[in-house]
Amino acid sequence: MGTGAVNGQQVMLVKPQTFMNLSGEAVEPLVRYHRVDLQNLLVVYDDLDLPAGTLRVRPGGSSGGHKGMQSIILHLGSHEFPRMRLGIGRPPAPLTAAEYVLKPLGSEELGVYEELARLGAEAAATWALEGTAAAMNKYNKANKAAGA
Repeated sequence: MGTGAVNGQQVMLVKPQTFMNLSGEAVEPLVRYHRVDLQNLLVVYDDLDLPAGTLRVRPGGSSGGHKGMQSIILHLGSHEFPRMRLGIGRPPAPLTAAEYVLKPLGSEELGVYEELARLGAEAAATWALEGTAAAMNKYNKANKAAGA
């Protein structure tokens, strides 16, 4: 966990130390302890259903089958909080989803994800300073990271 400021706006960055599928067990006590309004919580996660290098910001919604999001929704008792999905694409045959997300990246893939991380950081800063709608308007366009 780290705290800081983005253009004077206080922010906290947290990476749960639970298994991804149990993310809600880490997020819920943090939200409760810091009395965070759910509209001030941005959950960032990888998404197999978006092409690699693509980013989407949403104000809320279902888990889309993502087990980590299911856990967060269950523990918070709500699906109404902003999220940023970072597209990683589908695994090529014969890899399973678990093998795909845990495999080392090649140099070409690394470039795509470095650019996606940069774009995601920009989108998160826009979200923190200007809100969900502004981040959606700016980053939900054709924003596929270079080389993807």
